[in-house]
Amino acid sequence: MKQLPIELKQFIETTKWTFAVTYAKTWPHEYIVQEKVDNNLFLALATHIDTHGYEASFYTTKNIYLDYNGDTYWHMENIINRCLKSETYPIREKEGRLPK
Repeated sequence: MKQLPIELKQFIETTKWTFAVTYAKTWPHEYIVQEKVDNNLFLALATHIDTHGYEASFYTTKNIYLDYNGDTYWHMENIINRCLKSETYPIREKEGRLPK
């Protein structure tokens, strides 16, 4: 994996991430919306995730994920999500911790 450029590290660390209350009990994660943050940095982070990430499954859906500083990031259209790496589908599946 190619290391994150410093400007993307700063973007991640200084941007206000919103906790996704809809999935709080089953899939806790945070997100940012493209229209509410610096557009150029959002696009650069999304491109970095898609280019340097790895493919993994969320149930039957394949996504591209990128791990950084204990979190896993993925992007879907105009949203970038993140969760603790320990809360990703593959790890929770392996540990028998998928939501019922």
